Amino acid sequence: MTSDKEIADLIFPDVTLTIDDLEKRYPKRDLPNGAEVTRFAPSPTGFLHTGSLFTSMVCRKVATQTGGVFFVRLEDTDTKREVENSRTIIFDQLKAFNIVPDEGFLGSEEKGDYGPYVQSKRADIYKIVIKHLLEIGRAYPCFCSQEELDEIRKQQEAAKILPGYYGQFAKYRFISNDERKELIESGKPYVIRFKSLGNHIHKIKVHDLIHKDFDIAQNDMDIVIFKSDGLPTYHFAHVVDDHFMRTTTVIRGEEWIASLPIHLDLFEALGWEPPKYAHIPLILKLDDEGHKRKLSKRLDAEAAVSYFIEEGYPCEAVIMYLMTLANTNFEEWIFQHHFKDMDQFVFSFEKMSSDGSLFDIDKLSFFSREILANYTKTQITDAILEYANAYNPALKNLVERDRNYFEEIMNIERERENPRKDYFKYSNIYESVGFFYDEIYSDLVSNSSNLPFNREKFTNEEIKTVLSALLNNINLPEDESVWFGNIKNIAVNIGFAENNRSFKENPEKYKGVVADVAEILRITLTCRKNSPNLYYVMRVLGLERSKQRIEHMISLL
Repeated sequence: MTSDKEIADLIFPDVTLTIDDLEKRYPKRDLPNGAEVTRFAPSPTGFLHTGSLFTSMVCRKVATQTGGVFFVRLEDTDTKREVENSRTIIFDQLKAFNIVPDEGFLGSEEKGDYGPYVQSKRADIYKIVIKHLLEIGRAYPCFCSQEELDEIRKQQEAAKILPGYYGQFAKYRFISNDERKELIESGKPYVIRFKSLGNHIHKIKVHDLIHKDFDIAQNDMDIVIFKSDGLPTYHFAHVVDDHFMRTTTVIRGEEWIASLPIHLDLFEALGWEPPKYAHIPLILKLDDEGHKRKLSKRLDAEAAVSYFIEEGYPCEAVIMYLMTLANTNFEEWIFQHHFKDMDQFVFSFEKMSSDGSLFDIDKLSFFSREILANYTKTQITDAILEYANAYNPALKNLVERDRNYFEEIMNIERERENPRKDYFKYSNIYESVGFFYDEIYSDLVSNSSNLPFNREKFTNEEIKTVLSALLNNINLPEDESVWFGNIKNIAVNIGFAENNRSFKENPEKYKGVVADVAEILRITLTCRKNSPNLYYVMRVLGLERSKQRIEHMISLL
C-alpha cells in the first residue's frame, strides 16, 4: 500500500529540506520582553483602502511603542488580481503617511532577515510545509473538477446545509493512496487540500484583543492550500509566513473573524503557537437613508487613500483623525497636547471600540485646519509646493514666480497665539489665494454683475459712493486698530451707523453699518465675501494696488 510519505515524495520529489531546516533559517527574533512584531500584508491590486491605511497605522504604532518590529509583506499569490505598478504605489502611499516598515517589502527592494517578503518568491517554503502536512496525513491531493464541485454545492443547497468541501462531501479525502498515486501518474489535474479534523457543529473559544472572548464554530473545511498553478492560497500562506516571520500579533479587519477557525486549525495541525489576533472594526458611512454601511471603494471617493493625497489633505492630519477612530481617548489627549507630539501617545487595544466608526470628512477637515495653522509660512509653502508639483501646475506657478510674496499671503495672521485657520487642503489653495494675483483678479472682476455685493440693500451708485469715499480717504498705517478706526470714520462721514444697535434703533437715519462698508471693500479687493483678515490683505497687496482695484471697480459699476 502506498504511504503518505510516498505521496508527498511523488508530488514534491525535489523538496529535501524540512520544517526543522526552516526553523533554523528563521529563528525566533531577539527582541526585548513585550516587544510586538506586527505586519501589514496588502495585495497588489492597485488600490489602498482607507481601512487598510487605518490597519497599517495601528500595526506600526503597536510595534513602535513596544520596541518591536513592523514589516510589510506583499501577498501576491492571486495573480489574476494584480495591477501593474501597484506594488510601488502601495509602498509610496504608505510612506506618504509616514508608515514606513522596519523591514519587509519596500516597493522596489526588500530589507530584513525573514524574507523573501513577497509571497510569490516563497514557493520553496510553502512546498516544504505542505510536503510535511502530506507526510503526516493532514493534507491530500484533490482531483475534483469544477463540475463535481458545482454538483456538491447543488446537493448542499437542496438539503439547506452548510456549503463547502467537508465531511462526507470531501469526495477525494476518502480515496486510497494507491488511487491517488494512479491519478497523479495519469496526469489528472489536482490541488492540495488541508485535512481538517474539526466539526462545525462544535464551538471553540477564541480570544481577540479587541472583541475579547467569544465562541465560534470549529473549522471542518478541507480548504485548498496549494493551487494547480503552484502557488498557495491566502489562508495557508499567511499562516506559514506569520510563523516563520515570527509575527506576534496579527492586526487585520474584522471581516477576517469568520476565517479565524481555519487559521487556528492550520496552526494546530502544524504544532505551532498561533499569534495573538486583533480584528479591527470597519470604517462605516451613513447612506442616504441614514443606514450604516461599509466605506465602499465603489461608492465613496474617500475609501481610497489616493483621494486624500490628490485632494491635498496633510497626511499628518489624516493619521491624526484616524487615531481618533482607533482609540477613544486620543482626541482628548491631542487637544491637551495642542495637536503636536502624536508619537508620544500610547495606543491601547483596551481603548478601541468593537463597533465600527463612522467616517467624518468634516472632522478630518477640522484636524487639517489645526495642523496647517501650526505650520510656519515656510513649512506650509514647502508643503503646498510639493503638492503642486505633483497635482496642480497652476498653483506651482503662483508659488514659484515669487515665493516671498506667496509666503506673505500664507503668513496672514499666522504668527500669533491663535493663528487663523483658513486652509484645510492644498487643492483649495489656488482658489483661496488667487485674488492676490492681478491676472486672476482681472478674471474674477470682469463680470461685476456676478460679484456678491448686497444689491438688495445697495444700488451700484451707492456702492460707488462708498468706494469713492474709501479711495479718497483710506490709508494703511502700521497699526490695525488705527486702520479700522479710519474705515469707521469714513463710513460715518457718508451716513453709516457705527454699530448694529444704532442702525436698528434709527434705520431711516442710516444707509447701513460700518460692517457694510468693510464688506464692500472686501468684495472690491478680493471678489468674495469671505477672505483672510482684510487689513492684512491690503498689507500684502499694498496701498497703491488696493487703490487701483478700488478705481477699477468704480469704473465697472
